[in-house]
Amino acid sequence: MILRFGYVSTALSLWEASPSRTLTFTNWKKQDENSRKEKLHHLTEQNLKNTIRILHYNIAHGIELYRMSSSLVPLATHPEVKWDFVSPFKELFNEIGTLVRKHHLRVSFHPNQFTLFTSPQRSITENAIIDMTYHYEMLEAMGLHKDANINIHVGGAYGNKAEALARFHENFILLNRDIRMQTTLENDDKTYTAEETLQVCEQQGIPNVFDYHHHIANPGEENFEDLLPRIFATWDGTGKVPKFHLSSPKSENLIRAHADHVDVDFALPFIKALKAHGKSADIMIEAKAKDEAALKFVESLGKFRGFKRINGATIEV
Repeated sequence: MILRFGYVSTALSLWEASPSRTLTFTNWKKQDENSRKEKLHHLTEQNLKNTIRILHYNIAHGIELYRMSSSLVPLATHPEVKWDFVSPFKELFNEIGTLVRKHHLRVSFHPNQFTLFTSPQRSITENAIIDMTYHYEMLEAMGLHKDANINIHVGGAYGNKAEALARFHENFILLNRDIRMQTTLENDDKTYTAEETLQVCEQQGIPNVFDYHHHIANPGEENFEDLLPRIFATWDGTGKVPKFHLSSPKSENLIRAHADHVDVDFALPFIKALKAHGKSADIMIEAKAKDEAALKFVESLGKFRGFKRINGATIEV
């Protein structure tokens, strides 16, 4: 079996390579029409070019798993700003897609925690649809819309988890079907456990992304090892191996906060459970040290008996 590891958004090893340079609405509003357009175009171009730099870095270092920044396009979803962010950058979007396909990389997006479908407020659902559509349109521009996933959480409970879950199912189907089919759901560290999130995925027919750190912080009553067969089954028919998230707590008192690196002792029960299950998986490292944390963890894991490092961020078990 093969375990591939990746990281989120920014390659810290690269100089000035942020793909998330942004512009606040307040500053945008202060400028004249030409300055607004120029600033938005400049920042978007820099973010896309830095994404291309990061992809080349990943290719050179054998990192095949990468989560792109949701902030590639400043103010793309603001109701007063809405602008055509695809046409001026077709070549750059296409270059990203070409690199991903040519080198068999796996990329994804993860919208922020406000993109949810459980709220009783209609406006929040509408904003979630706008945000999911924005991410999907970027994937379309890259030619990756039938492959890459957009990962979200179930959302809040609003004092009644059963009602909130019912609203999720009502609201989620308002999203364009093509976007729904590229959506994955992840268990969170406070509200929806791995089992509860898995049930939603099974009902909607979408893949489940299991987050081990979140499970430790919000375990429910189930052993995650017992859930693995069902988690893997949600990926059947997608053409992709299941995807997982891995990080470790910053401290005993800050169990939900992510540490700079992944503690190997913390992660080993999860890795060993995957090994026992015997099927390949992709694992997104969500540590503060980004690419450095992913490569360091793979190096450490490769020193254990039965784990062979065969690429920069790939382990053969």
